[in-house]
Amino acid sequence: MQFCPKCGSKSLIIQYVPAKLYTCSECSFSLFQNVATAVMVAICCKDEVLIATRARNPGLGMWDFPGGFVDPDETLEQAILRELHEELDLELELGDAMYVSSNPNTYPYNDITYRTCDTFFVVELDEKPAMKPQDDVAEINWIAMTDVDLNNFAFESTKVAFKQLIKFRR
Repeated sequence: MQFCPKCGSKSLIIQYVPAKLYTCSECSFSLFQNVATAVMVAICCKDEVLIATRARNPGLGMWDFPGGFVDPDETLEQAILRELHEELDLELELGDAMYVSSNPNTYPYNDITYRTCDTFFVVELDEKPAMKPQDDVAEINWIAMTDVDLNNFAFESTKVAFKQLIKFRR
């Protein structure tokens, strides 16, 4: 980033490395590059976990847990419910998701690299609900926990989350 969004001059200076604060030497504008918050949910039924195959880049065709970015003025819990509805046409209750952890992530999209904090939740179900892929999900599959190959996941934070899921369920 070089141009000031306030005065338009090519005068932005990076104050911290890695880039977090940009200031304009012309008008003193300050821009903080903060992380975006995201949610991901492992939906489990007995010894299986629901895996979503990504329908879009980044990670087109690779595995992911359902989830996405948290919208402004939205709680993590509201984001979970919205994302599960948008991606799987699944309706859950607010208390169904249990928080497990958070992990840093890098999300490259349209030539911009977003730094995110991915919050990880688990939903345990007694029966597999009716769902269908929506939005940016190409397909969904129930996979035995023992058959999950971490190399199929699109993001490092999802690989870490899956390892945490195994520990969480012990």
